[in-house]
Amino acid sequence: MDGRLPLPTLLSSALVAFTIEFDNESEHRMPHSTTRHGVTAGAMYRPFLASLVMWSNCMQYVGESGVTAGELERLARTPTNLHGMQRWGYIVVAPGAADGQGKRSGAIIRATPAGRMAQEIWRPLFGAIEERWRVRFGQDEIGRLRESLATIISGLGLALPDCLPILGYGLASNRISRQDRSAEDANASDEAASLPLPALLSKVLLAFALEYERESPVSLAIGANVLRVTGDDGVRVRHLPRLTGVSKEALAMALGFLEKRACAVVKPESSGSRLKVFTLTTKGRQVREVYRELVWTVEERWRAHLGADAIRMVRASLEPLVGDATAQQSLLFRGLEPYPDGWRAAVPKPAVLPHYPMVLHRGGFPDGS
Repeated sequence: MDGRLPLPTLLSSALVAFTIEFDNESEHRMPHSTTRHGVTAGAMYRPFLASLVMWSNCMQYVGESGVTAGELERLARTPTNLHGMQRWGYIVVAPGAADGQGKRSGAIIRATPAGRMAQEIWRPLFGAIEERWRVRFGQDEIGRLRESLATIISGLGLALPDCLPILGYGLASNRISRQDRSAEDANASDEAASLPLPALLSKVLLAFALEYERESPVSLAIGANVLRVTGDDGVRVRHLPRLTGVSKEALAMALGFLEKRACAVVKPESSGSRLKVFTLTTKGRQVREVYRELVWTVEERWRAHLGADAIRMVRASLEPLVGDATAQQSLLFRGLEPYPDGWRAAVPKPAVLPHYPMVLHRGGFPDGS
């Protein structure tokens, strides 16, 4: 549509960029361990590295006295990866009474010493990274972005998490707690004024994704990342990470789902070739067209429901930052240079930001890493 990026792509690019910058800084400040990129030597506590979303759906709610699993999910409004957070060293889970459905919602979750260390490092980083953005992009510009997002959140009137959920089956964004709009949400615009910028971006993006996915045969994550870059002649599988900005692991999930739904096939490029090509079937091409049309249909629906001015304001704030979401054109890449000892310094630099975050159980990294 006249060369513009869809609204969810603008929101996603900003959210992913903020998250990567946050994660790079937290990795730099916090003793940690990784599978492939070493551990911090000489540190007493070295939790396994995790992304910003694991603060938002878990650690921000785990106080000194602990919290039950059921209360944690109620507060976060989305499930966290409890097994992962325990295995990675952030929390301990003490058994509790089962509820009526046999779920261990009464289990008590407490932060470990490593988890408390992570909390102290993560907590101030939201303000620190946002201040960097104000210096880099302009105080007034970031102020207007926050205002435009808060206006949309107020108009939506939904009780949504402060982050995108860990994607569910089919990489869908529907793993949220089904709650009525509660008393604390009655003044959503007032609350939004105190929320971190990534929480504002996440709430608006998630609301869009939920509406989109009610009408689409595949998730927005699959449509925006995989279907978007696949032409009628297909695409080499090894090219997909660079084309999408998404990890091989996340792409494998997406491709497998599309194959199971008879939307695509993965096969050798030629007889005896080791190169694999991902090709859409007739059904897959139809689903791709649904993506191309539905993202604009939902945005037009939002213009009618939330007001054209609200959508215009958020677009006017995001478009100069996002550009075309590539490293060559997007201002957002100015903050994405990793520290020399960071794990992202040891992998290829992204050429494009994901058009929808691939938040997986693997640690919540926005590109599925």
